[in-house]
Amino acid sequence: MVSSSSHKLLFRQLRAGRSLPSMASRSLYSSTIFFSSPCHLSPTALSSIRRAELLLFEFPSLSSRAAFFCSHPSQMDEDPGPTAIDYQMLVSEDDFHRLADSTLYDLQEKFEEYGDSVQSDGFDIDFGNQVLTLKLGNLGTYVINKQTPNRQIWLSSPVSGPSRFDWDETNRAWVYRRTKANLYRLLEDEIESLCGKPISLS
Repeated sequence: MVSSSSHKLLFRQLRAGRSLPSMASRSLYSSTIFFSSPCHLSPTALSSIRRAELLLFEFPSLSSRAAFFCSHPSQMDEDPGPTAIDYQMLVSEDDFHRLADSTLYDLQEKFEEYGDSVQSDGFDIDFGNQVLTLKLGNLGTYVINKQTPNRQIWLSSPVSGPSRFDWDETNRAWVYRRTKANLYRLLEDEIESLCGKPISLS
């Protein structure tokens, strides 16, 4: 056990920005804190761990057991996570509905025209509840729908998987921020590749 004076000393060390020794940590709040070597944490990661130690020291009831692992030295610094959305740059909700509805209706018409000219078993189109579905039989199914909170059009493709498209006012097009893909061009390329006949959506 760690004495009361040791508790105060360790608390002052935490306040000063120094991490608790692992054995003292276990005695203070019955937690297990260990690292698998090698482990080189960034200053930000170390700061987060110190804050967690301080929180558990002051409020031991929050957790009876805590574990911190680091098996890859650069893992915590390599993955920046998804790009943050700048909501001030999003179109207004009214504009979004106008643009997205126009896009879905336009795609529906183009798909129907394409279906009349292409020979494909199982070709079918369904549009309802803000969801446009294009079935290509054994070739797969496309699902395109509105996501109002994000001001996005979401696409599920049998070829490229899921994508989320934002309205690009400069280019007047729906663009996938991660790959810069244009919604219409992506659909044109994929559907032509699947069905063997060009389709014009632009």
